[in-house]
Amino acid sequence: MARSGLGYNAEVSESSKHCVAKFIDTGSAETHRLYLARRTVLEMLKDRGCSVEQSEIDMSLAEFRTRFGEVASQDLLDRLRFSVPSISRPSEEVLVVFCGTDEIRKQAMSTILFQLTHDSSRPRVILVLQSKMNFHAQKLAAESSFQIETFHITDLLVNITKHKMLPKHEIVSDEEQQRLLNKLDVQPSQIPRMLVTDPIVKYYRLEKGQILKVTYDGPSTGAIVTYRCVM
Repeated sequence: MARSGLGYNAEVSESSKHCVAKFIDTGSAETHRLYLARRTVLEMLKDRGCSVEQSEIDMSLAEFRTRFGEVASQDLLDRLRFSVPSISRPSEEVLVVFCGTDEIRKQAMSTILFQLTHDSSRPRVILVLQSKMNFHAQKLAAESSFQIETFHITDLLVNITKHKMLPKHEIVSDEEQQRLLNKLDVQPSQIPRMLVTDPIVKYYRLEKGQILKVTYDGPSTGAIVTYRCVM
């Protein structure tokens, strides 16, 4: 080992180089982003009670690129489109559509809606955006007969519910909610609020009036339970 300046100029072995290389992604950043977003959407739908194969969630990046393609293209986006049924209501499906990098304008939204009108069995749609959606496109989507949710791809690169710094969130059932309100002798409006725009609320697709149990678990404080009502 030769000394150089204030430190040492250590020679890196070939085995070390090979070990480091295994963790370097040499593929396109775009397909990596799509891979992460797809995985988060699958996890989200499973948490919402949809039928999702665990093997689809566990798919590796290499398997993703082999199956869908190495380069981000419209053809790849078309192949990423999928639908899953609800476990409790198998006839109801959620369709997931990955949009391109161009801004979603009224004409583009009209095209998407036209494609959807031929499949009435999928009234619920999730659009994964890679760019902005302008006001006219948003208005058209809101006025359609479909229940359309939009997520920007940057919000799906990490599953927020698995973040270590985030407290545990649990959806309170209708029966549990009534017992809680009776026990505390309060109305839902008197419980601390959680906005419908909150990422957790969007993740679970919660509606106004639903209550979440939030558990903070710290090494010094232990478990602290509080509740939030979606408003």
